[in-house]
Amino acid sequence: MEKIPTDIYQCIDNELYNDKKNQWWHDDSPLFVLWCSFNPTRINYLRKTLHKENSIDPQGKIALDIGCGGGFLSEELARMGFSVTGIDPSVQSIQTAINHSLANGLQIEYLLGTGEALPCPDSSIDFVFCCDVLEHVRDLPKVISEISRVLKPGGIFFWDTINRTFLSKLIAINILQDWKLWAVAPTNLHVWEMFIKPRELRSLLEVNNLAWRDHIGLMPNIAFPAVLGYLRKKVKGELSFKEFGQKVWMVESKITNIMYMGVAIKQP
Repeated sequence: MEKIPTDIYQCIDNELYNDKKNQWWHDDSPLFVLWCSFNPTRINYLRKTLHKENSIDPQGKIALDIGCGGGFLSEELARMGFSVTGIDPSVQSIQTAINHSLANGLQIEYLLGTGEALPCPDSSIDFVFCCDVLEHVRDLPKVISEISRVLKPGGIFFWDTINRTFLSKLIAINILQDWKLWAVAPTNLHVWEMFIKPRELRSLLEVNNLAWRDHIGLMPNIAFPAVLGYLRKKVKGELSFKEFGQKVWMVESKITNIMYMGVAIKQP
């Protein structure tokens, strides 16, 4: 893969993360779905990964959360025992994350920064997390190169992202963003051309000394017609995003046509 062309990158609205109306921790913000519908599965997959990799103890391990947003994943990592740094290019998101972590007594370092220029020394990080981020960046090859640079040998890269398929376009773009009957996501939250096929990501990992270890698909916990029903209720104002997330969440699957999640290991 190469750097995203300007005309495509200009279509994505990454500025929505600076909009004060999009409050990360408000239970009727579209961003809150990431916490209630995605985070539990991410953390469960991480725990299984730690067990597979010789029962790694997260206590004191240095973790970097790239594109940390309001701190959803960073806070869960801190509670697990990781020493966490979260970085994000959004001033509004970073301030939200700082305020929320302080209010909850969590010691997390939050910094302004981008995946293309990580503010970390070489070989200084045990774990890098990049969830719901790779499909938003302009220069994916540079981001993967930076992740490899900052990881210690044997360090673990954990990600999730969206596959570029007909099905992902139908669901993530048409249904969730464009078609008013069900659209609950902000316009241009995602751009289909920026989605990433697993083979493309795997190729980038290989040329950056990151060995693909495992990946799984992510799918809704209930049948698709039922998901559409709950989306319609949300559009009509009959559900908050928190209530929607209590009914629809992502689970591990063998199907990778929509989303996938995985791990890679930094080679010596």
